[in-house]
Amino acid sequence: MAGFNVMPAELNYLKEPWKTQIIKLVNDRNTDALNRKRPFEERVFARFDALDSAMRDMDSRLHNVDSRLDNVDTRLHGIDSRLQGLEVRADDTNSRLQVLEIRGYDTKPIWEQALKEIVDTRRELSRRLDRIEAVVLETRAELREVEDRVDKIEGKPT
Repeated sequence: MAGFNVMPAELNYLKEPWKTQIIKLVNDRNTDALNRKRPFEERVFARFDALDSAMRDMDSRLHNVDSRLDNVDTRLHGIDSRLQGLEVRADDTNSRLQVLEIRGYDTKPIWEQALKEIVDTRRELSRRLDRIEAVVLETRAELREVEDRVDKIEGKPT
C-alpha cells in the first residue's frame, strides 16, 4: 500500500493562505439580518412552539390512527363472531351427516336384500314367461295339426 498516499504534504488545505481569508469574511459578516434582529430567547421559544405544534399534530395523527385501529378491531370482532357462527353451523351439518350415514349403514342390508329379491323375481318371471311361450307354441302346433285333420275330414267325399 505504499502507492496510496491519501494526503500528500503539498495538498494540506489548512495551511493555505486563501483559507484564512474565507474564514475572516464569514466572521466579519453581520448575522443580525438573518435572525431579523430577534432576541435569542424569542428564537428559542419560537423553536419550542414549533416543536410543540409538531407534537400536537403528531398526537392528533396518532389519535386518528388509534381510532381507525379501534374501528378495525370492532370489525374483526364482528368477523370473528360470524366465523364462530359458521363453525357452529358446520358442526351441526357434520353431525346431521353422521346420523344420515349411520342410517344408511343400518338400511344397507335391507336394500341389498330388496335388490336381490327384485333380481330373483325378474329371473323367475323370465323363466315362467319362457315356459308360457313354449306352451303357446306347442298349443299352436297342436292346433295346426287339428286344423289339418279337420281339413282332411271335410275334404273327403262320403
